Amino acid sequence: MQVKNKMNKIIYLDAAATYMKSDSVMGAQADFVREKYANSGRGVCARVAAVDDMVKGCRVAMAEFMNADADGIVFVSGTTDAMNRIVRIVQNTVGRWPLRVAVSDLDHHSARLPWMAAGADVVVCPLDKDFNIDASAIPVADVIVITAMSNVLGVPQDVKKIVASARKKNPDVIAIVDAAQFVVHADIDMRAWDADFVCWSGHKIGADNGIGVMAIKNPNRFMSDKFGGGMVNVVNLDGTFTVQNAPDKFEAGTLPLVQIAGLASAVKEIKNNRPKQALIKFLYDELSRIPRVRILTQPDAVLLSFVIDGMHVIDFGALMGAYDVCLRVGNMCATWIHNKMNLSGSIRVSVGAYNTMDEMKRFVEIVKNIVK
Repeated sequence: MQVKNKMNKIIYLDAAATYMKSDSVMGAQADFVREKYANSGRGVCARVAAVDDMVKGCRVAMAEFMNADADGIVFVSGTTDAMNRIVRIVQNTVGRWPLRVAVSDLDHHSARLPWMAAGADVVVCPLDKDFNIDASAIPVADVIVITAMSNVLGVPQDVKKIVASARKKNPDVIAIVDAAQFVVHADIDMRAWDADFVCWSGHKIGADNGIGVMAIKNPNRFMSDKFGGGMVNVVNLDGTFTVQNAPDKFEAGTLPLVQIAGLASAVKEIKNNRPKQALIKFLYDELSRIPRVRILTQPDAVLLSFVIDGMHVIDFGALMGAYDVCLRVGNMCATWIHNKMNLSGSIRVSVGAYNTMDEMKRFVEIVKNIVK
């Protein structure tokens, strides 16, 4: 699945940060650049029409992948871009400020910081004893931001139940789902979730950097947040203008067409070949037996987070790097859940469909050598 190069000797266990690219994804992008490249929505020739068809086809594929409507699929640069844009979209649409925004301690920085920076009235949803969002205790809010899966704990949240609970408190609540970590492991069902926004990054499933999806329910209910070419309908001499219908109204400027060309291939692959949960379960069982290793995640989590008693996580990461192992150490851009666990950071192992059991066995032996 991976292209062979001199870096392949490294055991790559950081799929949750970014997933390795496959030959089919890179091939689709290279083919587009070599044989089909042009801008979209900028002409009437056959070449432009082919690019327009490619974009439309990818949009339909994303809608099917998420059980969403194609006219609500907006291409963005990634989850962080989407989460920042959603704040401006909501501000422009609602027209009153500050809004009361419910968040949780599972959040990645990009899920909460944009609301904090905008001066929203932020309230925190409580977690239960297992560090899952307590759907029975959702506060009244104008907006709720739900992290569908923590990048530290790797357990899917019951998004449908959480949204339903929030709507009981306020039927007009705007429900936003950060699915950046969820998308690679399980199917998104936007209709079942009853979410107003769902966003994720393409590089989390093996597509390229710089492409993501922001799916919007009833998109023409919301106002645009970016302005320029492609999204405007008519510019009047009196200084007024009108915008296109969705999704065009949210896609000002040139789209990341090369990345879009590879996105559908990545989705097709991940649907048919999810990361192997058995690898993480093996690591959980093996590391549980090693003195000084304190595991933070549940046995059924899709990733493994832990700490080493008496060793700083950065030191551990540096030692693993010397053994040609790539993993994540630090606070994972998830300060709040680490604070909840009285930790400054953790060590995270995450796998892709390309990882093997032999790599897991090698990893365990290296950990034993380091902590003995």
